[in-house]
Order: sequence, then structure tokens, then C-alpha cells
Amino acid sequence: MRDAGRSWGRYPKVRQALLGLHDRDRPLPAFEGTALPRGNGRSYGDSCLNPDGTLLCTLGLDRFIHFDPASGVLHCEAGVTLDQIIDLALPRGWFLPVTPGTRFVTVGGAIANDVHGKNHHRTGSFGHHVRAFELLRSDGSRRLCTPGDDGEGWFAATVGGLGLTGLVTWAELQLRRVPGPALEVENLRFGSLDEFFDLSARSAASHEYGVAWIDCLAGGRRRGRGHFTRADHAPALAAERPHAPGKGLAMPLTPPFSLVNKLSLRPFNALYYWRQPARSRRFASHLLPFFYPLDGIRDWNRMYGPAGFLQYQCVLPPREARAGIDALLAEIARSGQGSFLAVLKEFGDLPSPGMLSFPRPGTTLALDFPNTGERVFRLLDRLDRIVDEAGGALYPAKDARMSAASFQRAYPRWQAFSSYFDPRLSSGFWRRVTESPCNAS
Repeated sequence: MRDAGRSWGRYPKVRQALLGLHDRDRPLPAFEGTALPRGNGRSYGDSCLNPDGTLLCTLGLDRFIHFDPASGVLHCEAGVTLDQIIDLALPRGWFLPVTPGTRFVTVGGAIANDVHGKNHHRTGSFGHHVRAFELLRSDGSRRLCTPGDDGEGWFAATVGGLGLTGLVTWAELQLRRVPGPALEVENLRFGSLDEFFDLSARSAASHEYGVAWIDCLAGGRRRGRGHFTRADHAPALAAERPHAPGKGLAMPLTPPFSLVNKLSLRPFNALYYWRQPARSRRFASHLLPFFYPLDGIRDWNRMYGPAGFLQYQCVLPPREARAGIDALLAEIARSGQGSFLAVLKEFGDLPSPGMLSFPRPGTTLALDFPNTGERVFRLLDRLDRIVDEAGGALYPAKDARMSAASFQRAYPRWQAFSSYFDPRLSSGFWRRVTESPCNAS
């Protein structure tokens, strides 16, 4: 069958075939040309697309194999979503050690993108908590991959390897113990980038989770103002009932134009900044709305209209982060092309386990831009120059247009990685950033 041919960002749109997988013990189905494993399609750009090729959909590989409630070790198929893991483990006192901003990603996708969360400074990326997985290659061979791999490197190539080394059929994960579904949360309003970096440094020592929303359109001394949120797992607090997740809203249709535009952006950002009149507010919250605020709006990506949007996420090294983030925000404010969803946080020093992993020491900024055509692409090119000069990197899972030069500079191990990829697997992203028509050597 044919796939809709879009990622979560709804750009670009491509033609590709879709084959469903349902049995982890069977070889890959026959396909023409190249194929690409895909989970729930929550990557934003073309790392989950294979134009004029085939996608191998893993959502049918959704079985739990074994869970030990005493140790928190979970053995499951690659198509199991983080949402399903939470439903199983949280009532038994366990939670994900690392989680991205949506729970609707598969385990295979979390491995392939080596996703990160709000606690990177404490626990690193998702790959740090993977104990083992099986890799099925297009030639029918299977490999058991574990950290270290006796020096062979298959684990490091596949974690963060964008699905190009083979199909992960199952994985074994180490979950983390939690006292319950409650978090003790503190929101702090800050007025500048300097305040953010001070808050972030102090919070990293005192709290497990930390992240900031910033007003990307504020200028002058207000540039970088926003809200810093920090939290820790806690028993439900008697003083205030934790906010539990509701049924959620839905974006019922795709409007003919983006609802994120010049008329809506500036007033929204200003109102959001001042929504909390006090400098500090503490409260108890259920963990779902804290970790996954956008999951409460089903199909929220539709708000950007038929052209979709481009997410831009970069990381800048520690010595360049303060000046580089300031330069990025200044360029965005001058352009008038802002974002509702501007997230700023700091990564820790724990080295990522994957050859192509994005998380690295420094500060990461993520924004969503409506796809306005050449205007937004010119802006993103200007942002690229700032990131490149600072020695930073863009996140492949969020990218739809970075140049081959930017990728190869930021991911110098890409050529070593190339010796591990499966010659019958490919993606639009990989062909673009390596300037090659296919993976075959």
C-alpha cells in the first residue's frame, strides 16, 4: 500500500510504499529498491521518510516479552510505544529513565534517534538505558547488540543510527523506580538569557528535571526571557492534589493557513510570559502533563496548515552557548518569524553512546517555524551559519533541510558509521546529507 508520505512536520511530502511487520521471527518482507524501518512517524523531517522507496512499519511489533517488576528490566518488541510502557510500568512503581516530549514514539524509534529528555544532565540519553537489542539485516542475518559489543561497534552504530543499520526487532530496557505518578514542580519566571543560565546551573545541582520556555520574539535586555520549570519525582503531596491528565483536546481538521503567524505570535508569547504573575510557583502535578504537554492536543501539527512546519533544534558547545543563543534569538526576532514552542535546556557531560547521537555537552534550543517557503528557508540558512561558526550541531530527527556540509562537520564519525549501514536501507535524510543516491557503497 502507499503511505501518506509525510513526517510529523508535514514537510516534505513524498511518495513511498508501506509494508507492515507483525512477526519478529520472520525475515524482512520482499521489497523493491530500498526500505527504511519506521515506528510511529513522529520524527519531524525526512529521517523517517524514504522517497520512492518502502517503509517497514513496526507498529505491528507491539508485544511485551517479559517484565520483571522487582528489577525494572523490560523486554519488548521494537514497535511498543513509550505510552504502552508507561501504562504497564507506572502502576508497578517504574517509569522511563529518559523520555522525549511525546510518549507516542516507539522503542525502536527512541533507539534509532537516541532521544533525550529534561534530565540529560543526570541520566544521559535513551541509549544509556538500553541493555540489549536484536538487529535484523536485509540479508536475513541477526545480531545481538549490547553496550561494548566486544569492540565490534554495532550497538554504537545503531543507537542514534536513524534506522539505517537494520531493523531492531526487540530491545531490553532498564526502567527507573519512582514513588508514584506525582512530581513536585516549580515554575520560575526569568527576564533574560543570563538569568536562564544562572537558573539552569543551580537547578542542575538540585533537581532531576529542568527545561525552559522562552519568548523568542523579545528583544533588547528582555531577549531570552521566559519560564524555567524544574521538578523531581515525589509522593502525591497532601497540600495540593496533583493535576491529572484529562481526555485532551484535538485539532479536528487542517486549516487552510497556519494558525501560527504574525498576528498570533507576538501577543501569544507576551501573554504566555505573563500568565504567571508571581516570580515563582510550586505545585504538584501528574507526570504526564509535565513530560508530554502537547500530547494533550491530538494532531496538534495540523495547526500549521497544509504546508506544515519545520522544527529547528540545535546544540551549541558550552563556551559558545551564551553568545550563540543570543545571536540566534536576535536573528529570529529581526525576522519576525517566531515560534510558540521555543524550548531551551542544557545537556550534561555524559558522552552519548551512539556514533551519530545528537546530545552532547552544551545548550540546546528548539523552535517550530511555519513553512512559509523561501522566507523561512532563508532564515534557517542564517541560523545554520551561527550554529556552524559556534561548532554546534542540528538534530537529525527534527531536520528537513540541513546541508551535507553542516551534517558532515557536526557528525565527523559519519564515514565510520557508513561501514555499518545496511546496503538495502536508506532514507531521504541520509541521501541528502551524504549527497548520495543510495546507501550502496
